[in-house]
Amino acid sequence: MSTQSFKFDIYVNYKGNCADAFQFYEKHLGGKITSMATFRDQPEPGNIPMSWEDKILHARMEIGGAVLMGADIPTAEPMRSAYLTLRFDKAEEAERIYAILSDGGQVFMKMEETPFASRFAMLRDRFGINWMLMHENQDVNG
Repeated sequence: MSTQSFKFDIYVNYKGNCADAFQFYEKHLGGKITSMATFRDQPEPGNIPMSWEDKILHARMEIGGAVLMGADIPTAEPMRSAYLTLRFDKAEEAERIYAILSDGGQVFMKMEETPFASRFAMLRDRFGINWMLMHENQDVNG
């Protein structure tokens, strides 16, 4: 088996609120924004409407040992069948983050116990991003 020469990251398109989402995740999830460029920053902005000059062309953040990247795209569709998933070491932390991300969002499955997790929830946050939150049962982790 050969070692892989790439990293697996996540890229999410937002419909105009990428900066707000990244700042929210940085504040509440402990992420660190490492770069954020606007359409105005491009050498040749092209046909970008003036109202989009301050929208995000490309953003990058480190969060939970992963890299999340994103951009504002006028025609972006909110995530529907893909989920960003957070696995927690403590059930209490899962509950705390559930309260934060579900505020102003839509809960698909409220935080509860399942056969595979002591705490599990599915929701869409106020920015249109789907999340799964889980604190796995100890026997699942080995």
